[in-house]
Amino acid sequence: MLVGEVEHIVGLSKKSIRFYEQNGLLTPKRNDTNDYRIYTKEDIEKLKKIKFLRDLGVPIRELRLLNENKISLKNCLEDRLAKIEREQEKYETIKSMCRQIIESECDFVKIEIETHFEKMNILGKEGFTLRDTKTSKGKKIFGAAISSIIFSMFFVFLIVLISYFQFTEPNKLPWLLYAFLMFVLGTPFTAIVINLISRIREILGGEEDEASKY
Repeated sequence: MLVGEVEHIVGLSKKSIRFYEQNGLLTPKRNDTNDYRIYTKEDIEKLKKIKFLRDLGVPIRELRLLNENKISLKNCLEDRLAKIEREQEKYETIKSMCRQIIESECDFVKIEIETHFEKMNILGKEGFTLRDTKTSKGKKIFGAAISSIIFSMFFVFLIVLISYFQFTEPNKLPWLLYAFLMFVLGTPFTAIVINLISRIREILGGEEDEASKY
C-alpha cells in the first residue's frame, strides 16, 4: 500500500508519516523497482496506535521508548495521567480565581488582582497558559496564497507576453520552439500551484498544530 492510501485510512498527512519514520517509529519496506515506500497492514495498525497515543498527548520521546521496549505502556500512560491531573489542578486554580472575581462584583476599574496576578505568574513560569497562541488557518492560507501568487506572476507574465506576440505578430517563433518555451515556463508555474494546494491541505488538516506538540 502506498502513502496516499495510508493517509486516507489513518488520517495522517504524508509529512506526519515521514516524521514518524525519521524518528524510527516506522520502517516501511521499499519497492525494488521504483524505491517507493510500501506499507503493510502491520505498518498501518502501528500508525493508528501512534496517532491514538499522540491524541492522548503522549510525546514523541516516550513513543520512541515504547517502540524500543524501554518503557511499558502502563508506565507511559500512568505518567500521562499524572500530568493530566496536574493540569486539572491548574484549571481548578483558574476557575477559583474567576469565581472569586465574579463574587466580588467588581468592574474592570476596581478589580483587585494582586493575589491572582502572582498566582498567574507562577502558572506561567510552569508553562501553563490559556492564551490561543496558534495562528488562524485563514491567515496561514492567505500568506501561502500571496507568496505563491508573487512567485507565479513572473512566469504568467512571460507566458502571456510570448503568446501575445506569437498569435498577433507576423514573425512568429517556430511552433516547436514556442511549445518548448511554454513547457519550460509552465513547469515551475504548475509546481507552484501543486505546492500551494499541498500547503493548504496541510493547514486545513491541522498538521502544523500537530507538529507544534512535538
